[in-house]
Amino acid sequence: MTPHERSARLVGILFIVGTVAGVLSGVLSAPVLGAADFPANITRDADQLILGGLLVLVMGLALAMIPALLFPVFRPYGEVLALGAVIFRGVLEAVAYSGIALCWFLLVTLGQVYGRGSAVAAPTLQLLAALAQEATNWINLVLGVVFSLGALMVYWLFYRSRLIPRWLAGWGFLGGLLYLAAHLVTMFDPLRPPLSLETGIGVLMTPLAIQEMVLAFWLIVKGFHPAAPAPAGFSLATLVREDH
Repeated sequence: MTPHERSARLVGILFIVGTVAGVLSGVLSAPVLGAADFPANITRDADQLILGGLLVLVMGLALAMIPALLFPVFRPYGEVLALGAVIFRGVLEAVAYSGIALCWFLLVTLGQVYGRGSAVAAPTLQLLAALAQEATNWINLVLGVVFSLGALMVYWLFYRSRLIPRWLAGWGFLGGLLYLAAHLVTMFDPLRPPLSLETGIGVLMTPLAIQEMVLAFWLIVKGFHPAAPAPAGFSLATLVREDH
């Protein structure tokens, strides 16, 4: 197995690991954050929320490794875009996931203070908990924009290199545009409704969610196609050489 074949299969596995960790984190955290007696319930459900936060970190780490693995594969077809994918779908996405986990861990602390009957007034603790939840919602929206821009870079490079079928790369590029639109519209909606794959404008996220699972299994089973000839063009290396 060549290094590129190993990279293809590992990328597919990481897509699945990140997705499964994300789904499990939602399953664990949703009942806690949506409870009628929130934030008083956090003391009772602290372990569940902490585990959900750890799964968010697992998701962020798995997904952040994908563009790093793809960088040497993509580099001949657009070094700047390949680096951009590492920044947007790697570094910035991982930072956003870390921010979400941190907000959940802070909620655990607030819940513990609330449960101990602290001298801090209950309305104040409820306000702080609500602010932590709103911070999570805003981070999710920013994450959606960052993720979408990174996805557009990744799927343009896939389309250009022909490492996967062009119909699959095009599906991902279109899905990235729809994903971006869903988050931008929600940002400017005064009500800012929660995004869901099943309802409202969140339906626009569905094509990319499905495509990335199809891509994951494609890479595990098929790997990369023989790459198209790398086009001569701009790269960071050529820029450095010209400067010297």
